[in-house]
Amino acid sequence: MTDGTTDATTDGTTDATTDDTAPAEAEAVAPRPPLLKRLVRSRVARAVTAAGLVGVLLGAGTVAWSTDTLPLLSPDPCWDTFDDALATRVFGDRKTVAETQRLQMDPRGRAASYGQCRITSYQEGKKERAVRQLTVRVHRPAGYGERTNGVWPSEFLESDMVPLGAGLPGMVSPTRAWLALPESCTGQPDILSNSTVVDLAMGDAGDSGMAPEYDRKDRAALSEAVVAVTNGVLRELDCSGAYSAPAPDELAALVGWQDAKPDALCGIEGLTVPAAYSHALRRERVGEGGGGGAARTCEAGGTYPPGDLRLMTVVDPGLARIHVRDATFGGTRLSAAKGGPSGFGTIDVTRGVYVAQCQTGDVTFLVEKVKSVSSEKGKGPNLIRALLPKYVEAEAERIGCGPIRLKLPEVLE
Repeated sequence: MTDGTTDATTDGTTDATTDDTAPAEAEAVAPRPPLLKRLVRSRVARAVTAAGLVGVLLGAGTVAWSTDTLPLLSPDPCWDTFDDALATRVFGDRKTVAETQRLQMDPRGRAASYGQCRITSYQEGKKERAVRQLTVRVHRPAGYGERTNGVWPSEFLESDMVPLGAGLPGMVSPTRAWLALPESCTGQPDILSNSTVVDLAMGDAGDSGMAPEYDRKDRAALSEAVVAVTNGVLRELDCSGAYSAPAPDELAALVGWQDAKPDALCGIEGLTVPAAYSHALRRERVGEGGGGGAARTCEAGGTYPPGDLRLMTVVDPGLARIHVRDATFGGTRLSAAKGGPSGFGTIDVTRGVYVAQCQTGDVTFLVEKVKSVSSEKGKGPNLIRALLPKYVEAEAERIGCGPIRLKLPEVLE
């Protein structure tokens, strides 16, 4: 994964993406305002906890996280990144309350977590109520050793995600955004883990697609926020370099639902839907990850929102191990493809996953039923078995990793 940051070389020269902003930023940092001013700064109320502090009540009785090394207050939430201007773009002109954990390495291993930040906005009136909440995590998505490895891609590699662009190793949707930290900062993931990311979640991942005018605004705000927060994380972790500001106006078009073609599911010629399932897979949403995205994801289904079936190709080697547990223990073993790149995978009645060791690094191919996909009169072939071989073959050809011809087991365990 190219990280898009800039670092100085040891001999005093700089590489093609020279970091000449850090010294200027350091010189431009203003002194911290007095305590009283920080307590009532603008319209933003910021709350964190210090040693011995029981907690700060938020909304209807929630309690802020407790740490024992944090200062009482910080100039801006989320590791000094969310200033008032950015908060306004994300939350509008509302009161916000923030909770921030100190960033530090969790020693658990491959699913390492550095910390979280949470900002909640409130509608003021006779009865104050929470309106929106943004959760920021700095972590390494689960890999081989975790059972939750399907959760992160189901939200952060969904079909409505588009690349951030400008060489930024991340993606964004109206409700989700993520950006990978450079390996020079967090270390290279091993063969069973994934890159460390900063991810932002706001609301339900399935909320996008209802109102395009709001989706565009929210997506632009999240793209700006994820870069700002990631640069703050780099500073907090004492890592050099910074990501360039994104260009929200240059993001790809919103990804919408459209009618599916029975003989070209997800836009893949020859990927034919079995006749018994044609009524259940008549709508699809295809996220084109070929323009710098980490994954190409397609969702298909019948009812709205029709995300009953997911087909995903993860091309970013830093995230390709996101499904490695399923590829190892998810069902009946798939035989290695003959004549193509080495690989491994499994298949069962709800999911088929194959990890191929391509020239560019590991690539993961996934076909899974997210919800029940009913066949006409309860008859028809196993859907995963019918789609997986052709999907892997076509996608491998598209990305230049092949040929891959899967041989399915006679019986699924």
